Amino acid sequence: MEKELTLKRNRFLKMDYSRGFIADVGYEAMKYKRGYLESRLKVLTRHRQQDQYIHAGVIATMADHTAGYAAFTLVPEDHRILTIEFKTNFLDPAYGHALICRSQILREGGQILVGESEVFDQRPGGKFLVIKAMVLLRSMHQSKIKAPPHSNRDTSHF
Repeated sequence: MEKELTLKRNRFLKMDYSRGFIADVGYEAMKYKRGYLESRLKVLTRHRQQDQYIHAGVIATMADHTAGYAAFTLVPEDHRILTIEFKTNFLDPAYGHALICRSQILREGGQILVGESEVFDQRPGGKFLVIKAMVLLRSMHQSKIKAPPHSNRDTSHF
């Protein structure tokens, strides 16, 4: 892939980032660069757990998904990204009004990519780092990915 993202690729990734479950949660892609993606979530009541902190699953999913799309900026258009593994370190509880995730690919090459995500909690007093995650990702040609049984997935935009 080229050094910079094409306008077409940028538009596709921005649209593709927020589909299905991710759209339901409310994550939005904000900044794309080659090997980098920044996303945002406006925190709603449904994102909080019983003690009013932002649920750890919401934060971890954001770190994983954003790293996946940072990797997507590096692979050919006919490839897909799948998570192999991710490790999260929660550094502080999140309770603010928004989350910002910054993900970058630290190592690319072949089928395996290594990404790092940092999620910041926007709250009174500023932005606070609440999670650091390492994400191991796999690039696969779309022809090697099998649709689940009874899938109605539209692949025409690939």
